[in-house]
Amino acid sequence: MAARRMLSSSSYAPTLLRSLGTYSGRGTGITKFSTSAAAALEEPITPPVKVELTKLLINGQFVDAASGKTFPTLDPRTGQLIANVAEGDIEDVNRAVSAARKAFDEGPWPRMTAYQRSKILLRFADLVEKHTDEIAALEAWDNGKPFEQAASVEIPLFVRIFRYYAGWADKIHGLTLQADGPHHVQTLHEPIGVAGQIIPWNFPLLMYSWKVGPALACGNTVVLKTAEQTPLSALYVSKLFHEAGLPPGVLNVVSGFGPSAGAALASHMDVDKLAFTGSTNTGQIVLGLAAKSNLKPVTLELGGKSPFIVCEDANVDEAVDLAHDALFFNQGQCCCAGSRTFVHERVYDEFVEKAKARALKRVVGDPFRKGVEQGPQVDSEQFDKILKYIRSGVDGGATLETGGQRFGSNGYYIQPTVFSNVQDDMLIATEEIFGPVQTILKFKDINEVIRRANATHFGLAAGVFTQNLDTANTLTRALKAGTVWINCFDVFDAAIPFGGYKMSGHGREKGIYSLNNYLQVKAVVTHLKNPAWL
Repeated sequence: MAARRMLSSSSYAPTLLRSLGTYSGRGTGITKFSTSAAAALEEPITPPVKVELTKLLINGQFVDAASGKTFPTLDPRTGQLIANVAEGDIEDVNRAVSAARKAFDEGPWPRMTAYQRSKILLRFADLVEKHTDEIAALEAWDNGKPFEQAASVEIPLFVRIFRYYAGWADKIHGLTLQADGPHHVQTLHEPIGVAGQIIPWNFPLLMYSWKVGPALACGNTVVLKTAEQTPLSALYVSKLFHEAGLPPGVLNVVSGFGPSAGAALASHMDVDKLAFTGSTNTGQIVLGLAAKSNLKPVTLELGGKSPFIVCEDANVDEAVDLAHDALFFNQGQCCCAGSRTFVHERVYDEFVEKAKARALKRVVGDPFRKGVEQGPQVDSEQFDKILKYIRSGVDGGATLETGGQRFGSNGYYIQPTVFSNVQDDMLIATEEIFGPVQTILKFKDINEVIRRANATHFGLAAGVFTQNLDTANTLTRALKAGTVWINCFDVFDAAIPFGGYKMSGHGREKGIYSLNNYLQVKAVVTHLKNPAWL
Protein backbone atom coordinates (compact mmCIF):
# COMPACT_ATOMS: atom_id res chain seq x y z
CA MET A 1 0.00 0.00 0.00
CA ALA A 2 1.39 3.36 -1.02
CA ALA A 3 0.54 5.30 2.12
CA ARG A 4 3.67 7.40 1.86
CA ARG A 5 2.46 8.70 -1.47
CA MET A 6 -0.96 9.77 -0.18
CA LEU A 7 0.03 12.87 1.74
CA SER A 8 -1.44 15.24 -0.83
CA SER A 9 -4.92 13.94 -0.03
CA SER A 10 -4.40 12.93 3.58
CA SER A 11 -5.28 14.79 6.75
CA TYR A 12 -1.99 13.63 8.23
CA ALA A 13 0.20 15.97 6.18
CA PRO A 14 0.08 18.74 8.83
CA THR A 15 0.75 16.21 11.60
CA LEU A 16 3.70 14.73 9.73
CA LEU A 17 5.24 18.14 9.21
CA ARG A 18 4.75 19.02 12.87
CA SER A 19 6.32 15.75 13.94
CA LEU A 20 9.35 16.51 11.80
CA GLY A 21 9.60 19.96 13.32
CA THR A 22 8.70 22.00 10.26
CA TYR A 23 5.05 22.89 10.77
CA SER A 24 4.24 26.28 12.25
CA GLY A 25 0.52 25.69 12.68
CA ARG A 26 -0.24 29.06 11.13
CA GLY A 27 -2.30 29.38 7.98
CA THR A 28 -2.66 25.64 7.35
CA GLY A 29 -5.85 23.72 8.04
CA ILE A 30 -6.70 20.07 8.06
CA THR A 31 -7.69 18.71 4.67
CA LYS A 32 -11.45 18.23 4.56
CA PHE A 33 -13.02 15.05 3.21
CA SER A 34 -16.37 14.62 1.57
CA THR A 35 -16.86 11.42 3.54
CA SER A 36 -19.04 12.13 6.58
CA ALA A 37 -18.11 10.93 10.04
CA ALA A 38 -21.62 9.45 10.12
CA ALA A 39 -20.91 7.12 7.21
CA ALA A 40 -21.54 3.43 7.87
CA LEU A 41 -18.54 1.24 8.59
CA GLU A 42 -17.82 -1.26 5.84
CA GLU A 43 -16.38 -4.76 6.08
CA PRO A 44 -12.88 -4.60 7.65
CA ILE A 45 -10.03 -4.48 5.17
CA THR A 46 -7.55 -7.36 5.36
CA PRO A 47 -4.23 -5.92 6.61
CA PRO A 48 -1.36 -6.27 4.11
CA VAL A 49 0.92 -8.15 6.52
CA LYS A 50 1.23 -11.60 8.03
CA VAL A 51 1.88 -12.02 11.76
CA GLU A 52 4.91 -14.30 12.11
CA LEU A 53 6.64 -13.19 15.32
CA THR A 54 4.74 -13.90 18.52
CA LYS A 55 7.41 -15.29 20.86
CA LEU A 56 9.68 -13.61 23.39
CA LEU A 57 13.05 -12.32 22.22
CA ILE A 58 15.74 -13.45 24.67
CA ASN A 59 19.46 -13.58 23.96
CA GLY A 60 18.95 -13.14 20.22
CA GLN A 61 16.42 -15.98 19.90
CA PHE A 62 12.63 -16.02 19.68
CA VAL A 63 11.48 -18.43 22.38
CA ASP A 64 8.28 -19.55 24.07
CA ALA A 65 7.43 -18.33 27.55
CA ALA A 66 8.83 -20.63 30.24
CA SER A 67 5.26 -21.42 31.33
CA GLY A 68 4.14 -22.10 27.78
CA LYS A 69 1.33 -19.58 28.26
CA THR A 70 0.08 -17.24 25.57
CA PHE A 71 -2.42 -14.39 25.54
CA PRO A 72 -4.56 -13.00 22.72
CA THR A 73 -3.91 -9.70 21.01
CA LEU A 74 -7.13 -8.45 19.46
CA ASP A 75 -8.14 -6.40 16.43
CA PRO A 76 -9.80 -3.23 17.83
CA ARG A 77 -11.85 -2.91 14.65
CA THR A 78 -13.75 -6.08 15.51
CA GLY A 79 -12.61 -7.38 18.90
CA GLN A 80 -11.51 -10.58 17.14
CA LEU A 81 -8.20 -12.42 17.50
CA ILE A 82 -5.13 -11.31 15.58
CA ALA A 83 -2.69 -13.75 17.18
CA ASN A 84 -1.76 -15.50 20.40
CA VAL A 85 1.44 -14.07 21.86
CA ALA A 86 3.86 -15.61 24.38
CA GLU A 87 3.00 -14.44 27.90
CA GLY A 88 6.19 -13.61 29.76
CA ASP A 89 6.30 -13.59 33.54
CA ILE A 90 8.89 -13.55 36.35
CA GLU A 91 10.94 -16.47 35.05
CA ASP A 92 11.10 -14.98 31.55
CA VAL A 93 12.13 -11.58 32.90
CA ASN A 94 14.88 -13.33 34.87
CA ARG A 95 16.09 -15.05 31.68
CA ALA A 96 16.02 -11.78 29.76
CA VAL A 97 17.85 -9.83 32.46
CA SER A 98 20.46 -12.59 32.73
CA ALA A 99 21.05 -12.41 28.97
CA ALA A 100 21.31 -8.61 29.09
CA ARG A 101 23.69 -8.75 32.06
CA LYS A 102 25.98 -11.22 30.33
CA ALA A 103 25.90 -9.17 27.13
CA PHE A 104 26.90 -6.07 29.10
CA ASP A 105 29.53 -7.65 31.36
CA GLU A 106 31.10 -9.99 28.82
CA GLY A 107 29.78 -9.17 25.38
CA PRO A 108 31.09 -6.94 22.60
CA TRP A 109 28.46 -4.18 22.66
CA PRO A 110 29.92 -1.83 25.31
CA ARG A 111 33.45 -2.76 24.21
CA MET A 112 33.18 -2.04 20.51
CA THR A 113 33.95 1.49 19.38
CA ALA A 114 31.13 4.00 19.53
CA TYR A 115 31.46 4.38 15.77
CA GLN A 116 30.76 0.65 15.33
CA ARG A 117 27.65 0.94 17.49
CA SER A 118 26.59 3.92 15.42
CA LYS A 119 26.84 1.96 12.19
CA ILE A 120 24.59 -0.80 13.56
CA LEU A 121 21.98 1.77 14.61
CA LEU A 122 22.11 3.32 11.15
CA ARG A 123 21.76 -0.04 9.42
CA PHE A 124 18.76 -0.77 11.61
CA ALA A 125 17.14 2.55 10.67
CA ASP A 126 17.66 1.76 6.98
CA LEU A 127 16.03 -1.67 7.38
CA VAL A 128 13.01 -0.19 9.16
CA GLU A 129 12.62 2.35 6.40
CA LYS A 130 12.62 -0.42 3.78
CA HIS A 131 9.90 -2.29 5.68
CA THR A 132 7.72 0.72 6.45
CA ASP A 133 4.49 -0.70 5.02
CA GLU A 134 4.68 -4.01 6.90
CA ILE A 135 5.57 -2.33 10.20
CA ALA A 136 2.88 0.33 9.79
CA ALA A 137 0.32 -2.37 9.03
CA LEU A 138 1.17 -4.24 12.24
CA GLU A 139 0.95 -1.02 14.23
CA ALA A 140 -2.41 -0.06 12.75
CA TRP A 141 -3.85 -3.57 13.08
CA ASP A 142 -2.80 -4.05 16.70
CA ASN A 143 -3.51 -0.50 17.90
CA GLY A 144 -6.33 0.82 15.69
CA LYS A 145 -4.52 3.96 14.54
CA PRO A 146 -4.84 4.91 10.86
CA PHE A 147 -2.35 3.16 8.59
CA GLU A 148 -1.58 6.48 6.89
CA GLN A 149 -0.63 7.97 10.25
CA ALA A 150 1.65 5.07 11.13
CA ALA A 151 3.32 4.94 7.71
CA SER A 152 3.62 8.66 7.00
CA VAL A 153 4.17 10.07 10.48
CA GLU A 154 5.30 7.57 13.05
CA ILE A 155 7.67 5.28 11.14
CA PRO A 156 9.61 8.23 9.64
CA LEU A 157 9.96 9.73 13.12
CA PHE A 158 11.02 6.34 14.51
CA VAL A 159 13.75 6.17 11.87
CA ARG A 160 14.79 9.76 12.53
CA ILE A 161 15.13 9.07 16.28
CA PHE A 162 17.49 6.15 15.70
CA ARG A 163 19.57 8.08 13.20
CA TYR A 164 19.73 10.95 15.67
CA TYR A 165 21.09 8.73 18.44
CA ALA A 166 23.41 6.94 16.03
CA GLY A 167 24.95 10.37 15.51
CA TRP A 168 25.36 10.82 19.26
CA ALA A 169 27.05 7.47 19.89
CA ASP A 170 30.61 8.67 19.17
CA LYS A 171 30.13 12.13 20.68
CA ILE A 172 29.58 11.05 24.30
CA HIS A 173 32.56 12.11 26.38
CA GLY A 174 33.56 13.46 29.73
CA LEU A 175 35.43 16.59 30.75
CA THR A 176 38.89 17.59 31.93
CA LEU A 177 38.56 19.73 35.06
CA GLN A 178 40.85 22.24 36.74
CA ALA A 179 41.72 21.33 40.34
CA ASP A 180 43.09 23.61 43.07
CA GLY A 181 46.11 21.39 43.71
CA PRO A 182 48.55 19.16 41.78
CA HIS A 183 45.95 16.79 40.37
CA HIS A 184 44.75 15.82 36.93
CA VAL A 185 40.96 15.52 37.05
CA GLN A 186 38.71 14.02 34.40
CA THR A 187 35.19 12.69 34.23
CA LEU A 188 34.14 9.55 32.41
CA HIS A 189 30.62 9.07 31.08
CA GLU A 190 30.04 5.34 31.35
CA PRO A 191 27.03 3.22 30.28
CA ILE A 192 24.84 2.51 33.27
CA GLY A 193 24.40 -1.23 32.53
CA VAL A 194 21.16 -3.16 32.07
CA ALA A 195 18.21 -0.87 31.31
CA GLY A 196 14.68 -2.08 31.95
CA GLN A 197 12.13 -0.31 29.78
CA ILE A 198 8.32 -0.50 29.86
CA ILE A 199 6.43 1.05 26.94
CA PRO A 200 2.72 1.88 26.47
CA TRP A 201 0.16 0.89 23.86
CA ASN A 202 -0.72 4.28 22.36
CA PHE A 203 2.55 4.82 20.45
CA PRO A 204 4.34 1.46 20.68
CA LEU A 205 7.03 2.14 18.10
CA LEU A 206 7.73 5.76 18.98
CA MET A 207 8.13 4.88 22.65
CA TYR A 208 10.41 2.02 21.61
CA SER A 209 12.62 4.52 19.78
CA TRP A 210 12.60 7.09 22.59
CA LYS A 211 13.89 4.47 25.03
CA VAL A 212 15.93 1.94 23.08
CA GLY A 213 17.71 4.54 20.90
CA PRO A 214 19.56 6.49 23.62
CA ALA A 215 20.12 3.39 25.79
CA LEU A 216 21.93 1.53 23.02
CA ALA A 217 23.81 4.59 21.77
CA CYS A 218 25.34 4.90 25.25
CA GLY A 219 26.49 1.27 25.21
CA ASN A 220 23.87 -0.27 27.51
CA THR A 221 21.88 -3.46 27.13
CA VAL A 222 18.07 -3.53 27.31
CA VAL A 223 15.13 -5.60 28.51
CA LEU A 224 11.99 -4.14 26.96
CA LYS A 225 8.50 -4.99 28.23
CA THR A 226 5.79 -4.23 25.66
CA ALA A 227 2.17 -3.36 26.40
CA GLU A 228 -0.09 -6.41 26.37
CA GLN A 229 -2.48 -4.62 23.98
CA THR A 230 0.17 -3.99 21.30
CA PRO A 231 3.06 -6.48 21.31
CA LEU A 232 3.49 -7.13 17.59
CA SER A 233 5.43 -4.23 16.06
CA ALA A 234 8.22 -4.30 18.67
CA LEU A 235 8.92 -7.95 17.91
CA TYR A 236 9.08 -7.25 14.18
CA VAL A 237 11.52 -4.36 14.40
CA SER A 238 13.66 -6.14 16.98
CA LYS A 239 14.22 -8.93 14.45
CA LEU A 240 15.44 -6.27 12.01
CA PHE A 241 17.81 -4.99 14.70
CA HIS A 242 19.55 -8.36 14.81
CA GLU A 243 19.67 -8.45 11.02
CA ALA A 244 21.52 -5.13 11.28
CA GLY A 245 24.23 -6.79 13.41
CA LEU A 246 23.11 -6.25 16.99
CA PRO A 247 24.85 -8.86 19.20
CA PRO A 248 22.69 -11.41 21.06
CA GLY A 249 21.48 -10.35 24.48
CA VAL A 250 21.83 -6.61 23.87
CA LEU A 251 18.10 -6.17 23.22
CA ASN A 252 15.56 -8.51 24.80
CA VAL A 253 11.78 -8.16 24.40
CA VAL A 254 9.28 -9.65 26.84
CA SER A 255 5.55 -9.43 26.11
CA GLY A 256 3.22 -9.85 29.05
CA PHE A 257 1.17 -8.12 31.72
CA GLY A 258 2.07 -5.36 34.15
CA PRO A 259 1.43 -7.13 37.48
CA SER A 260 3.66 -10.05 36.43
CA ALA A 261 6.28 -9.15 33.81
CA GLY A 262 6.24 -5.41 34.45
CA ALA A 263 6.51 -5.74 38.21
CA ALA A 264 9.28 -8.31 37.88
CA LEU A 265 11.31 -5.96 35.71
CA ALA A 266 10.75 -2.94 37.95
CA SER A 267 11.79 -4.80 41.08
CA HIS A 268 14.66 -6.80 39.60
CA MET A 269 17.88 -6.47 41.58
CA ASP A 270 20.09 -6.82 38.51
CA VAL A 271 18.43 -4.05 36.49
CA ASP A 272 20.49 -0.86 36.77
CA LYS A 273 18.04 1.65 35.29
CA LEU A 274 14.30 1.74 34.65
CA ALA A 275 12.27 3.81 32.17
CA PHE A 276 8.48 3.75 32.13
CA THR A 277 5.78 5.43 30.06
CA GLY A 278 2.18 5.02 31.12
CA SER A 279 -0.43 6.22 33.57
CA THR A 280 0.46 8.21 36.67
CA ASN A 281 -1.08 5.58 38.96
CA THR A 282 1.04 2.81 37.45
CA GLY A 283 4.07 5.08 37.47
CA GLN A 284 3.74 5.43 41.23
CA ILE A 285 3.73 1.64 41.57
CA VAL A 286 6.76 1.29 39.31
CA LEU A 287 8.67 3.94 41.24
CA GLY A 288 7.87 2.19 44.51
CA LEU A 289 9.06 -1.19 43.23
CA ALA A 290 12.31 0.33 41.98
CA ALA A 291 12.92 2.02 45.33
CA LYS A 292 12.16 -1.10 47.36
CA SER A 293 14.53 -3.25 45.30
CA ASN A 294 17.93 -1.75 44.46
CA LEU A 295 17.10 1.97 44.34
CA LYS A 296 17.57 1.94 40.57
CA PRO A 297 17.08 5.38 38.96
CA VAL A 298 13.74 5.75 37.19
CA THR A 299 12.61 7.90 34.28
CA LEU A 300 8.84 8.39 34.21
CA GLU A 301 6.75 9.84 31.37
CA LEU A 302 3.20 9.81 32.74
CA GLY A 303 -0.26 11.27 32.26
CA GLY A 304 -1.38 14.75 31.35
CA LYS A 305 -4.33 17.10 31.18
CA SER A 306 -2.75 19.68 28.93
CA PRO A 307 -4.31 23.12 28.43
CA PHE A 308 -4.71 24.51 24.92
CA ILE A 309 -5.23 28.28 25.32
CA VAL A 310 -6.91 30.28 22.56
CA CYS A 311 -6.41 33.99 23.18
CA GLU A 312 -8.77 36.78 22.15
CA ASP A 313 -6.59 37.87 19.20
CA ALA A 314 -6.63 34.39 17.63
CA ASN A 315 -7.65 33.64 14.09
CA VAL A 316 -10.55 31.41 15.09
CA ASP A 317 -10.54 29.21 12.01
CA GLU A 318 -6.86 28.39 12.45
CA ALA A 319 -7.27 27.92 16.20
CA VAL A 320 -10.16 25.50 15.70
CA ASP A 321 -8.17 23.32 13.31
CA LEU A 322 -5.12 23.23 15.55
CA ALA A 323 -7.11 22.59 18.74
CA HIS A 324 -9.00 19.83 16.95
CA ASP A 325 -5.81 18.09 15.92
CA ALA A 326 -4.24 18.63 19.35
CA LEU A 327 -7.07 16.65 20.94
CA PHE A 328 -8.30 14.12 18.38
CA PHE A 329 -4.95 12.93 16.97
CA ASN A 330 -4.42 9.21 17.57
CA GLN A 331 -8.07 8.80 18.66
CA GLY A 332 -7.35 11.18 21.53
CA GLN A 333 -4.98 8.59 23.00
CA CYS A 334 -2.08 10.97 23.61
CA CYS A 335 -0.58 11.71 27.01
CA CYS A 336 -0.01 15.32 25.96
CA ALA A 337 -3.34 15.83 24.16
CA GLY A 338 -4.71 19.37 24.38
CA SER A 339 -7.57 18.05 26.47
CA ARG A 340 -8.59 21.31 28.18
CA THR A 341 -9.38 23.85 25.48
CA PHE A 342 -9.48 27.29 27.14
CA VAL A 343 -11.05 29.90 24.84
CA HIS A 344 -11.31 33.63 25.54
CA GLU A 345 -14.88 34.78 26.12
CA ARG A 346 -14.82 37.22 23.16
CA VAL A 347 -14.36 34.38 20.66
CA TYR A 348 -15.85 31.52 22.67
CA ASP A 349 -19.23 31.14 20.94
CA GLU A 350 -17.72 31.31 17.47
CA PHE A 351 -15.04 28.80 18.44
CA VAL A 352 -17.57 26.33 19.86
CA GLU A 353 -19.72 26.37 16.73
CA LYS A 354 -16.72 25.85 14.45
CA ALA A 355 -15.21 23.17 16.70
CA LYS A 356 -18.51 21.31 16.54
CA ALA A 357 -18.60 21.60 12.75
CA ARG A 358 -15.02 20.34 12.45
CA ALA A 359 -15.76 17.34 14.67
CA LEU A 360 -18.78 16.45 12.54
CA LYS A 361 -16.52 16.36 9.47
CA ARG A 362 -13.98 14.06 11.09
CA VAL A 363 -13.73 10.79 9.14
CA VAL A 364 -14.11 7.75 11.37
CA GLY A 365 -13.62 4.27 9.97
CA ASP A 366 -11.37 1.34 9.21
CA PRO A 367 -7.78 2.50 9.82
CA PHE A 368 -6.68 0.75 6.62
CA ARG A 369 -9.04 2.81 4.48
CA LYS A 370 -7.52 5.81 2.71
CA GLY A 371 -8.59 9.18 4.11
CA VAL A 372 -9.70 7.88 7.52
CA GLU A 373 -8.71 10.24 10.34
CA GLN A 374 -9.90 8.23 13.33
CA GLY A 375 -9.88 4.51 13.93
CA PRO A 376 -11.16 2.54 16.93
CA GLN A 377 -9.95 2.90 20.50
CA VAL A 378 -7.35 0.33 21.47
CA ASP A 379 -9.56 -2.10 23.41
CA SER A 380 -12.86 -2.61 25.22
CA GLU A 381 -11.50 -1.31 28.53
CA GLN A 382 -10.50 2.01 27.01
CA PHE A 383 -13.73 2.16 25.02
CA ASP A 384 -15.87 1.70 28.15
CA LYS A 385 -13.78 4.17 30.15
CA ILE A 386 -14.25 6.93 27.56
CA LEU A 387 -18.00 6.42 27.34
CA LYS A 388 -18.17 6.56 31.14
CA TYR A 389 -16.43 9.94 31.12
CA ILE A 390 -18.81 11.18 28.43
CA ARG A 391 -21.78 10.21 30.58
CA SER A 392 -20.21 12.02 33.54
CA GLY A 393 -19.89 15.17 31.44
CA VAL A 394 -23.56 15.07 30.51
CA ASP A 395 -24.62 14.30 34.07
CA GLY A 396 -22.37 17.07 35.41
CA GLY A 397 -24.10 19.74 33.32
CA ALA A 398 -21.69 20.29 30.43
CA THR A 399 -23.29 20.87 27.03
CA LEU A 400 -22.82 17.97 24.63
CA GLU A 401 -22.43 19.74 21.29
CA THR A 402 -21.87 16.62 19.19
CA GLY A 403 -20.96 12.96 19.46
CA GLY A 404 -21.04 11.13 22.74
CA GLN A 405 -22.03 7.70 21.39
CA ARG A 406 -20.55 4.55 20.02
CA PHE A 407 -19.83 4.73 16.30
CA GLY A 408 -21.16 1.72 14.39
CA SER A 409 -22.04 -1.61 15.94
CA ASN A 410 -18.71 -3.46 15.81
CA GLY A 411 -15.34 -2.76 17.33
CA TYR A 412 -14.32 0.06 19.65
CA TYR A 413 -15.21 3.16 17.60
CA ILE A 414 -16.45 6.31 19.36
CA GLN A 415 -17.98 9.38 17.76
CA PRO A 416 -15.82 12.54 17.87
CA THR A 417 -17.25 14.34 20.89
CA VAL A 418 -17.30 18.03 21.84
CA PHE A 419 -18.42 19.51 25.17
CA SER A 420 -18.95 23.23 25.83
CA ASN A 421 -19.78 25.05 29.06
CA VAL A 422 -17.30 22.84 30.88
CA GLN A 423 -16.39 23.80 34.44
CA ASP A 424 -13.03 23.25 36.09
CA ASP A 425 -14.32 20.82 38.71
CA MET A 426 -15.98 18.40 36.27
CA LEU A 427 -14.33 15.00 35.85
CA ILE A 428 -13.96 15.60 32.11
CA ALA A 429 -11.87 18.69 32.97
CA THR A 430 -9.75 17.16 35.73
CA GLU A 431 -9.06 13.55 34.78
CA GLU A 432 -7.26 12.11 31.78
CA ILE A 433 -9.92 10.73 29.42
CA PHE A 434 -7.50 9.45 26.75
CA GLY A 435 -10.11 9.52 24.03
CA PRO A 436 -11.79 11.66 21.32
CA VAL A 437 -13.50 14.05 23.74
CA GLN A 438 -12.87 17.80 23.45
CA THR A 439 -13.77 19.92 26.47
CA ILE A 440 -14.07 23.68 25.84
CA LEU A 441 -13.81 26.09 28.77
CA LYS A 442 -14.28 29.89 28.81
CA PHE A 443 -11.85 32.41 30.34
CA LYS A 444 -11.79 36.21 30.74
CA ASP A 445 -8.14 37.30 31.07
CA ILE A 446 -4.59 36.00 31.03
CA ASN A 447 -4.09 35.90 34.79
CA GLU A 448 -7.24 33.84 35.21
CA VAL A 449 -6.28 31.31 32.55
CA ILE A 450 -2.77 30.91 33.97
CA ARG A 451 -4.21 30.10 37.39
CA ARG A 452 -6.76 27.67 36.02
CA ALA A 453 -4.39 25.99 33.56
CA ASN A 454 -1.91 25.31 36.38
CA ALA A 455 -4.59 24.05 38.80
CA THR A 456 -3.88 20.38 38.09
CA HIS A 457 -1.63 17.61 39.35
CA PHE A 458 -0.33 17.20 35.80
CA GLY A 459 2.25 19.25 33.94
CA LEU A 460 3.18 17.46 30.74
CA ALA A 461 2.47 20.01 28.01
CA ALA A 462 0.52 23.10 27.01
CA GLY A 463 -0.48 24.92 23.85
CA VAL A 464 -0.89 28.65 23.29
CA PHE A 465 -2.57 30.25 20.27
CA THR A 466 -1.97 34.01 20.01
CA GLN A 467 -0.60 36.65 17.65
CA ASN A 468 0.83 38.72 20.51
CA LEU A 469 4.48 38.04 21.34
CA ASP A 470 4.19 39.49 24.83
CA THR A 471 1.22 37.26 25.59
CA ALA A 472 3.11 34.23 24.28
CA ASN A 473 6.17 35.03 26.41
CA THR A 474 4.07 35.59 29.52
CA LEU A 475 2.25 32.28 29.14
CA THR A 476 5.41 30.36 28.20
CA ARG A 477 7.05 31.26 31.49
CA ALA A 478 3.95 31.00 33.66
CA LEU A 479 2.63 27.60 32.58
CA LYS A 480 3.91 24.70 34.68
CA ALA A 481 4.53 22.20 31.92
CA GLY A 482 7.50 20.39 30.40
CA THR A 483 6.65 21.56 26.88
CA VAL A 484 4.81 24.70 25.74
CA TRP A 485 3.89 24.87 22.05
CA ILE A 486 3.21 28.35 20.64
CA ASN A 487 0.93 28.41 17.58
CA CYS A 488 1.66 24.75 16.98
CA PHE A 489 1.17 21.45 18.77
CA ASP A 490 2.66 17.95 18.87
CA VAL A 491 6.03 18.99 17.43
CA PHE A 492 8.16 15.95 18.27
CA ASP A 493 11.49 16.60 16.62
CA ALA A 494 14.18 14.12 17.67
CA ALA A 495 16.24 16.86 19.33
CA ILE A 496 13.42 18.33 21.44
CA PRO A 497 13.31 16.98 25.01
CA PHE A 498 9.98 15.72 26.30
CA GLY A 499 8.82 15.14 29.86
CA GLY A 500 6.65 16.52 32.60
CA TYR A 501 6.38 18.66 35.68
CA LYS A 502 4.59 17.53 38.84
CA MET A 503 2.80 14.17 38.54
CA SER A 504 3.46 13.95 34.80
CA GLY A 505 6.83 12.39 35.45
CA HIS A 506 10.56 12.57 36.13
CA GLY A 507 13.34 13.17 33.62
CA ARG A 508 13.33 13.89 29.91
CA GLU A 509 13.25 11.75 26.79
CA LYS A 510 14.59 12.63 23.33
CA GLY A 511 17.35 15.06 22.57
CA ILE A 512 20.66 15.31 24.37
CA TYR A 513 18.91 15.24 27.75
CA SER A 514 17.85 11.62 27.28
CA LEU A 515 21.49 10.48 27.18
CA ASN A 516 21.86 11.46 30.83
CA ASN A 517 19.32 8.78 31.75
CA TYR A 518 21.65 6.02 30.56
CA LEU A 519 25.06 7.25 31.72
CA GLN A 520 27.02 7.20 34.96
CA VAL A 521 29.48 10.00 35.67
CA LYS A 522 32.78 8.89 37.22
CA ALA A 523 35.41 11.33 38.51
CA VAL A 524 39.02 10.21 38.07
CA VAL A 525 41.67 12.13 40.06
CA THR A 526 45.40 11.50 39.50
CA HIS A 527 48.15 13.07 41.62
CA LEU A 528 50.74 14.97 39.61
CA LYS A 529 54.38 14.88 40.73
CA ASN A 530 56.34 18.04 39.88
CA PRO A 531 53.93 19.21 37.15
CA ALA A 532 55.25 21.69 34.59
CA TRP A 533 51.98 23.59 34.89
CA LEU A 534 48.64 23.38 36.60
